[in-house]
Amino acid sequence: MDSTWGQLLLGLATIAGFFAVVAIGVAVLLWAPLAGPATEQAPRWARRRTDTDLQARLWRRAAATAQRLHRVRPPAPVTRGLKDVVRHPSRLVVAGFAVAVMVGWGLLMLPPATESGRGAGAVTALFTATSAVCVTGLVIEDTGSYWSGFGEVVILGLIQIGGFGIMTVASLLGLLVAGRMRMRLQLGAQAETKAMGVGDVRQVILGVLRISLLVEATVAAALTWRFADGYGQSWSHAAYLGLFHAVSAFNNAGFGLYPDSLMRFVGDPLICLPICAAVIIGGLGFPVLFELRRKLRTPRKWSLHTKVTLAMTGVLLTGGWLLITWAEWANTATLGPLGVGGRLLAGFTTAVMPRTAGFNSIDVAQMHDVTLLVNDMLMFIGGGSAGTAGGIKVTTFALLGFVILAEIRGEPSVHVLGRRLPTGIQRQALTIALLSIGLVMAATLSLLALTPFNLNQVLLEVTSAFATVGMSTGITAHVGTAGHLILIALMFIGRLGPVTAAAALALRHHNRRYELPEERTIVG
Repeated sequence: MDSTWGQLLLGLATIAGFFAVVAIGVAVLLWAPLAGPATEQAPRWARRRTDTDLQARLWRRAAATAQRLHRVRPPAPVTRGLKDVVRHPSRLVVAGFAVAVMVGWGLLMLPPATESGRGAGAVTALFTATSAVCVTGLVIEDTGSYWSGFGEVVILGLIQIGGFGIMTVASLLGLLVAGRMRMRLQLGAQAETKAMGVGDVRQVILGVLRISLLVEATVAAALTWRFADGYGQSWSHAAYLGLFHAVSAFNNAGFGLYPDSLMRFVGDPLICLPICAAVIIGGLGFPVLFELRRKLRTPRKWSLHTKVTLAMTGVLLTGGWLLITWAEWANTATLGPLGVGGRLLAGFTTAVMPRTAGFNSIDVAQMHDVTLLVNDMLMFIGGGSAGTAGGIKVTTFALLGFVILAEIRGEPSVHVLGRRLPTGIQRQALTIALLSIGLVMAATLSLLALTPFNLNQVLLEVTSAFATVGMSTGITAHVGTAGHLILIALMFIGRLGPVTAAAALALRHHNRRYELPEERTIVG
């Protein structure tokens, strides 16, 4: 077997086996010690006392071992901590992502993970693992040349796990092993997939699996054919390139195997457009995809969430395409050397990628300041909720616009497309937006103080990390250890969402038992 394919298979087997062991260990640790005593009776043939019956002896030994394992309990503080985590789905999601990052960190520090065979540094491995699990795409070292086949497969596995969501993967394991789902798994998956009800989680998770495999396989097939037919790659290598870029695009990760991302394919629609399609579909969010599959021909029956997501996606894509193409049309370092068709294609690709994908077909470092600012805004807004995209989400941005419009009109309530918006949703959208702005500004100030780079470069880097985009002007490797740690924190928080992270860190939920007298302040 070719050594490269041997490394790929070894990496795939390692990460699959490691996560399977972790999942089984967590299941045993959480549920077996906390469950009641076993009541299942052994079969009648196993209760016979004869020593000549081999099956009976084996059954009794297995039953005795199971009973001893059932009586094994972790220390009381560990049990209490696990119960506290399991009772709060948001904490379980945070813990799951943290475990995935730690596992990826350890695997990427192994010597076989790099081409040199010396193993990656601690910060480089942690940064790459966080970027992969959080489907960001920012890198300190070039993915295709620095990491070996083993390391690339580990990164690809982390991207897929991050896109699915740790709780979704755990729920799928529960379905495959037990044929049913425990309530704790359902609550965890509900927090990750934003399912409307616990009873819908099983259908949601199976739908996520089907849609992910369908889109990734379709895009991978198209890219494989193009890499082999148009660029002279062997079919095996073309298949690997197609699969890697398809998974990275659908999960909005932005990891590529070429040092210039997609710049060498800037004028090739058969490479750029399938990747753009995967990015857009993954960025819509799974609830929207489910509803479109069921009600594609009846738009009047679409939910408010689907209508707002699709409308804002269309507005942002069209507006971004026009603004970026206009700003870069005559720039000799980006769109200038291309023909009219090439400029339109490159402008569209550049407008799609800030929806948290991170690929680039033109040099980001050579863009005009106007284009960088447009990218900052598109990245901060992000894509659809409950999908692979980051940012504050298009629904949050749109709902804030409707809130502002209602306040300007002096209306006591907010109405959106024939529906009244609950007050709690308004507060949640405002909280997400303000927390995100505060976090981005604080990180920008920190990096400006720690690095020699200008505001445009730092703001793009910070926004890209927070919105899990992966777009950069090329400064990621040069911000220093402190800067890398700041970006790691931004990627982790940005993937989970400010509100989810805050809820996971809160010790308890407080209910207000009384209200204080009302008094107004001067606003404005």
